[in-house]
Amino acid sequence: MLRLTELKLPLHHTEDELPAAIVEILGIQNDELLSFSIFKRSYDARKKSNILLIYHLDVTLSDENEKVVLEKFAKQSFVKASPDTSYKFVAQAPADFPAENQERPIVIGFGPCGILAALVLAQMGLKPIVIERGQAVKQRTQDTWDLWKNGKLKTESNVQFGEGGAGTFSDGKLYSQVKDKQFLGRKVLNEFVKAGAPEEILMVSKPHIGTFKLVKMVENMRNEIISLGGEIHFDSKVESIQRELDGDTPNNSGKITGVTLSNGETLHGEHIILAIGHSARDTFEMLLEYGVFIEPKAFSIGFRIEHPQSVIDKARFGEEAGNPILGAADYSLVHHCKNGRSVYSFCMCPGGTVVAAASEEGGVVTNGMSQYSRNERNANAAIVVGIDPEVDFPGYPLAGIDLQRDLEKLAYEVGGGDFIAPAQLVGDFLKNKPSTELGTVAPSYKPGVALGDLTQVLPSYAIAAIREAIPKFDDKIRGFAMADAILTGVETRTSAPICIQRGKDFQSINTRGLYPAGEGAGYAGGIFSAAIDGIKVAQAVALDILGAKPA
Repeated sequence: MLRLTELKLPLHHTEDELPAAIVEILGIQNDELLSFSIFKRSYDARKKSNILLIYHLDVTLSDENEKVVLEKFAKQSFVKASPDTSYKFVAQAPADFPAENQERPIVIGFGPCGILAALVLAQMGLKPIVIERGQAVKQRTQDTWDLWKNGKLKTESNVQFGEGGAGTFSDGKLYSQVKDKQFLGRKVLNEFVKAGAPEEILMVSKPHIGTFKLVKMVENMRNEIISLGGEIHFDSKVESIQRELDGDTPNNSGKITGVTLSNGETLHGEHIILAIGHSARDTFEMLLEYGVFIEPKAFSIGFRIEHPQSVIDKARFGEEAGNPILGAADYSLVHHCKNGRSVYSFCMCPGGTVVAAASEEGGVVTNGMSQYSRNERNANAAIVVGIDPEVDFPGYPLAGIDLQRDLEKLAYEVGGGDFIAPAQLVGDFLKNKPSTELGTVAPSYKPGVALGDLTQVLPSYAIAAIREAIPKFDDKIRGFAMADAILTGVETRTSAPICIQRGKDFQSINTRGLYPAGEGAGYAGGIFSAAIDGIKVAQAVALDILGAKPA
């Protein structure tokens, strides 16, 4: 089979034009093309008057013709043999695992990283034990809606904590910039499809799922883990770890031997995957107290911005706005400011809503969410400013958490309490005057917003940077600086403000047996990269437990 890439056709091409283009490019006869399938489809909308579809195709010819074509295009990168993207397990446990002298692996956290780690461990016969501080996804959904509708927060069951992780209440994006030579991303997508995701996520260039579909998928993956001998424990928070020191060492090195839960139960284990997500602040504090090496990491702060989705569609697609193949338009923007800061768009949610994402009392946090249909009236995205720990909070490893908390509490106070978020019209923000009434754009944030002056809730350098960036973004997305667009604050949970360093064996650099993973440890940014990292760490754990060598 051949992989033919970068085949471009007009947006409105006919069904027959695709095989005809394959035949023409490869220089073969019609009857020599036995079959083809679409591996990936994307679009090029740089010229709105001539939007192109870009195909990556798997093409089947006879063995003899395939050899001829490969020789003909040997020096061309767009025709190669199709790679083998099937997943191969690095090890397999015996049927009687665990033996008398073996302990089952423990996974802390059941977001995308923890789910894929546990799933792959279970598929290798290692019967993982999963510890999740929050609730199962259905109960968690009810608790989250209680915050959005009634302003009542459950601190252990919300957008941040519970089965499925923070990504459950998001756009469900399934793409990232991570290098994936093992095709682990394909494994993730295949597992999601098996669990109920639309098959098109295997083909489109920027796949997404949406919250409602994610909920059912998470349940299905949980059930597979259990059917393979795994255990899932909800409402089980890790209060402390057992850590044995090696002696008087410069880096306080040691090994982990178990964890103690909030109910007093202790689980013994020497292979513990830490997939706790970016908001488990109390767990970060506990790990630091027990000597696990943690260092500060860059993150970002800012606001959510909302426009009518139709404005974004028109700016990106012109007269093709609304085309079902293109769907709701997204964007990705960045601007380097005069004050040395960078401002960029993050977690853009086409046709979605801004949601309350608090996990602590007395703090306002925003996030974005879309359903699979992406058919809500507004588009939203975070517009955030980079924070550098060496410049903004040198010294204490958890100082970034302190900054996040301070801004969230300030937003809560400015909003007037009850998780009402402060908001301001873009036009007023740019003119440095408080907003007193809404324009044509209705904010989607629930429980609600309080119009006013957002300069009160971020540092002055962040306000100056965002004010400079918005008109620049308007040069790329016409209408971005529209006066009636809405800014809602604050966005502080773009990523974990810490990194739990690990070595090439995926173990903490000073705590053997502890495998930091995913967003909370600083090794992922979103559902897809977190899930991939979960597989990588699961593979490392399996090889260590079973004494196997990497293939």
